[in-house]
Amino acid sequence: MHARFVRSAAVAVAVTGTLTWAPVASAQPSEPTASASATPAEPPALDAGSVEITTNDTAGDTLPGAAFLLLDSAGQEAGRGKTDAQGKLTFPNLAPGIYRLKETASGSPLHEVAADQDVIVTPGAATRLTITDPFKAATVLLQAKDDRNGKLLPGATVNIGTGTSTLLTLTTGAKGTASGELPVTNLKTRFWVKEIKAPAGYDLYKPSKMFTAGPGAPVTVTVTNTKTAADPKPNPSDKPTHKPSGAPSSPADKPGSGTAGAKPSPQGTHTPDAAASSTAAEPVGDSTPTPPAGSLAHTGADATPWIAAGAACLVAAGAVTLVAVRRRSSTRSEPDDSRKTS
Repeated sequence: MHARFVRSAAVAVAVTGTLTWAPVASAQPSEPTASASATPAEPPALDAGSVEITTNDTAGDTLPGAAFLLLDSAGQEAGRGKTDAQGKLTFPNLAPGIYRLKETASGSPLHEVAADQDVIVTPGAATRLTITDPFKAATVLLQAKDDRNGKLLPGATVNIGTGTSTLLTLTTGAKGTASGELPVTNLKTRFWVKEIKAPAGYDLYKPSKMFTAGPGAPVTVTVTNTKTAADPKPNPSDKPTHKPSGAPSSPADKPGSGTAGAKPSPQGTHTPDAAASSTAAEPVGDSTPTPPAGSLAHTGADATPWIAAGAACLVAAGAVTLVAVRRRSSTRSEPDDSRKTS
């Protein structure tokens, strides 16, 4: 300690031609402390934020191994990573701003990646997101067939759906088939199919069919149609047996009926019986009613009473005429008998 003091005291400054001692060394400690040599760590930024991701599918199951890429507003990579066994991933220490989140792989052969989305990072807060990866769509092949010969039929239109929702509408083309993608919500989704338009010349297939489809799996759906029955031909027995005829003529107008067919007796030879027979014949001819002109034609069973009545009139008129002729002949023979007697 003494030697050090001597060296320190030897330092002097010349002031106005005299020496003045300056005890400089005695003002500072001779050995540095530990706190002076340590370099303090930088504190974290108070305005940094983070993004926390949870990934699952439409059935609610978590998806490990899903890969994500985070881009800043300038399009530069701000972070990347994969979800853990619980389907979680965190991007820490992010400056506040708007970022673009992209899923590059779902980590499952049965799932599609989710669509890109913007993420807003706020100072000192964690932005939590739930990413839902959809199942891959099932591929549906529709066939419309003849129910008897199995021929593929074009022009059949069907709706396919689940529950009360219609998800897909297909119409078979020239080859009798149609295809499309059907979204599924789990590993075995149950669907219904209903035909809403039948092929030309076929009846509509009215029942609803059910089938099951899985993600990314092909499935074939077939509807069968029956040919439309031809209209039955009319039965010949249903046709009227008699053709319509006009107003029937009165039997009295025909020759030989009533008084029209009777020959006039010679003058002076009429007898009361002959007159009576002539008078009796008149009502017979008049008993058949004559329909008025312009009346509607009668067909079928309506003409039968007229024909029967006409035949009866003809028979009656013939009988009356025969009686009149016989009486006339007997009247003519009486004078010859009286002459022989005298």
